[in-house]
Amino acid sequence: MKSFSILILFLSLSVSAQIKTLPLWPEGKMPNYQKSDEKEEIDVNTISWISKVQQPTLEIYLPPQASANGQAVLVCPGGGYAGLAYDWEGTEIAKYLNSKGIAAGVLKYRLPGSASVKENFRAPIQDAQRGIRMLRANTSDWNIDKEKVGVMGFSAGGHLASTLGTHFQDAFYSAIDDIDSEEIRPDFMILIYPVISMDPKITHQGSRDNLLGKNPTAALEKQFSNDLQVTENTPTTFILHTGDDQTVPVENSLRMYKALQKNKVQAEMHIYPKGGHGFSLANGVYYLESWSERLTDWLRNLN
Repeated sequence: MKSFSILILFLSLSVSAQIKTLPLWPEGKMPNYQKSDEKEEIDVNTISWISKVQQPTLEIYLPPQASANGQAVLVCPGGGYAGLAYDWEGTEIAKYLNSKGIAAGVLKYRLPGSASVKENFRAPIQDAQRGIRMLRANTSDWNIDKEKVGVMGFSAGGHLASTLGTHFQDAFYSAIDDIDSEEIRPDFMILIYPVISMDPKITHQGSRDNLLGKNPTAALEKQFSNDLQVTENTPTTFILHTGDDQTVPVENSLRMYKALQKNKVQAEMHIYPKGGHGFSLANGVYYLESWSERLTDWLRNLN
């Protein structure tokens, strides 16, 4: 009997995630959409790279019920707003979070340059706002605490995450169902080598061009320079960057941290001297791979 109980416990803990993929929008209700002949593309040569997203989704990863701590994270993969590093900065991150008892929803969001998008800069944030609402709308079924739902983003996904955390006063789309009665403000933000500013001096030019176009107005550039949008109501934030990042300058994170400090928002930042860009969990990369443990400590402290 004792052996049987141990076996059941082992099997329950070995199930790392329950996975389901949900469409973000009901059929025919997706905002900012126009019909096109464009097809979604998936390249799995090295990593799973998705471009020209046509059907945005939320892929749900749940830890075993016995280890769930109530926290949930909306995960936004990066890709310069040109594509999504979907497994590298998405599903692999969700599995890691599950191992710490945290539920995760990987966001496959629309890219602003897609032919099926009417207004480029609105599409990603519309999908992110819908995604966090979906997590909150299903808290009872997924063992999530509605007040412990955050967002995490990598690179351009970090820009999207910080947009969600600084532009929550108004929804970027009109409500279509009961899900849209849920709160869009994340309870915390996790920004990993993030694009923050649209300032040409420090931004990632590809992300800026893809999101805003090559000649955006000064008002649009300011609106999506998220360090300039921080207020005292901005969620508590964890930031990670490397000093030698040649793709997204570390100044992006420094400006965000300074803005959070100025507005008395609790924040933790880790700047590693080396590591470059796009390292994800940095498995096997000497001391850099320990960054995820710093994040785990921070998340536990929130609980």
